[in-house]
Amino acid sequence: MGDYLTFKKMITPIIIQILFWLAVIGIILAGLWIIVQGLMTMAKGSYLVAIGLGQSVGGFVILIFGPVVARIYAEILVVLFRINEPLTEISKSLANRP
Repeated sequence: MGDYLTFKKMITPIIIQILFWLAVIGIILAGLWIIVQGLMTMAKGSYLVAIGLGQSVGGFVILIFGPVVARIYAEILVVLFRINEPLTEISKSLANRP
């Protein structure tokens, strides 16, 4: 607990993981919602089929690529925080040199 209070150990990577999973859930729900809206639009009439098909395809693209984009963003943030650990070790080893 002392490491957390003195900022020697970061809690942000844990928070980033939680936010990543919340984002994935939100992306999946949004993608499914867009697909359903597209299907409902297609069911309304013949001239709306193209619009509804576009919405459905867009929702499917969001389902596939949305979590990947969220993962890449989360990994970039985690890497930024993990860079701190080796830099801290290098700083300590240089301070102990004569």
